Amino acid sequence: MGLFFGTDGLRGIVNKDLSFDIAYKCGNALSSLKENPTILVGRDTRITGEYLTLALASGATAGGAKVVDLGIIPTSGVAYLTKKLNADYGVVISASHNSKEYNGIKIFDNNGYKLGDKEEERVERNFIRNKVNAYLEVGSYTQNYFLTKKYEEFLINAFRSNLNGLKIVIDASNGAAYKIAPKVFKKLGAKVIATSCNNNGEKINDNCGAVYPENLVKQVKRYKADVGFAFDGDADRLIVVDEKGNIIDGDVTIYLLAKHLKEKGLLNGDTVVGTSHTNMAIENALKKENIVFLRTDIGDKYVLKELILGGYSLGGEQSGHIILKDLHTTGDGILSALAVSNMLVEKGKKLSGLVDVKLYPQENINVVVEDKLKIINSEILSQKISVIREILSKEGRVMVRASGTEPKIRIMVESPNREKNIVFARELKSLIEKINET
Repeated sequence: MGLFFGTDGLRGIVNKDLSFDIAYKCGNALSSLKENPTILVGRDTRITGEYLTLALASGATAGGAKVVDLGIIPTSGVAYLTKKLNADYGVVISASHNSKEYNGIKIFDNNGYKLGDKEEERVERNFIRNKVNAYLEVGSYTQNYFLTKKYEEFLINAFRSNLNGLKIVIDASNGAAYKIAPKVFKKLGAKVIATSCNNNGEKINDNCGAVYPENLVKQVKRYKADVGFAFDGDADRLIVVDEKGNIIDGDVTIYLLAKHLKEKGLLNGDTVVGTSHTNMAIENALKKENIVFLRTDIGDKYVLKELILGGYSLGGEQSGHIILKDLHTTGDGILSALAVSNMLVEKGKKLSGLVDVKLYPQENINVVVEDKLKIINSEILSQKISVIREILSKEGRVMVRASGTEPKIRIMVESPNREKNIVFARELKSLIEKINET
């Protein structure tokens, strides 16, 4: 990670951490990396989306780039169109699951992949350079919101499913999927109940969507739906709710899809890629199915890197980032929801009847701190973690890491003993708070 870019692009509170000037520099830097590049820009519903889009476009056009504004579109839609239209870069203005005051910038390359750490560092190095072309050589800015239809067609044709008979609740978190997600499922024959599917940047991720699936649970029960799907602000995450109202996270969804793909002979290398946060119970359950499980650092771009290197089909994160590598170049909440729906149709079973794995309890605590590096590099903290790991031994795990997008330290303690997890996590929290105060 560089000075500005974290585990998932550049992110912060608008006009505090993420300013017009930074967005301008980012656009201008992209215009310096290639000669007169074509840059596609999409955004979610946040009220600062247009503001930052125009800032980035100003910097890019100053350096000679051709900018095409796609309007409101899921992150994965930008990735798909960047590759489909052979653009040089795709940029998403979104802060994903974060609240309305945040926004961010994600960048995709010509092949529809998120920029790696080295490429992001290269962009950052060009922040100090201000490329301003002569007036005859400045770039152009156009809007083409109709290009979203190409992404919509891709989703509809991904599985060629007939979802007639399925009753589905969709919670789009008042974000980028507010319009396209219900539309796609309706076109495939499903009966759709839409909730939090509004173009409302004031309510994006506000007690709704993938981060707050409790409302989806209520709607699934109320309408006696077969399944519910919750996306986050930019729709690259998916959290599922079964017909009984049980919340199914990314880990379990990946496990179910892995088994289904293997049965069909479509799981390349009989291997699944997860992260250091993936629940141990999933690893053990996959092993029983003779499916190899590989872990990477947290961040879907690291999962994708492993998928590409090994030629594997499926990977993702507990948070709901799921990558179906044979179909797309990045995590796509809508595509993953379609995969689950297709699985239900093909198996002819209720979703609750397919879940045969019990997750180990995890205690997750986020601690807001002033200096993440100071905390992570603390010798006292390292010693405490070592002690806990020795106590848990092979029956559990402890992980303490700095958030890549927020001023937080994330604590995770996992073992079959929930009470023990809570005690250890709280001890770590108290210690981190003490270190933060010194």
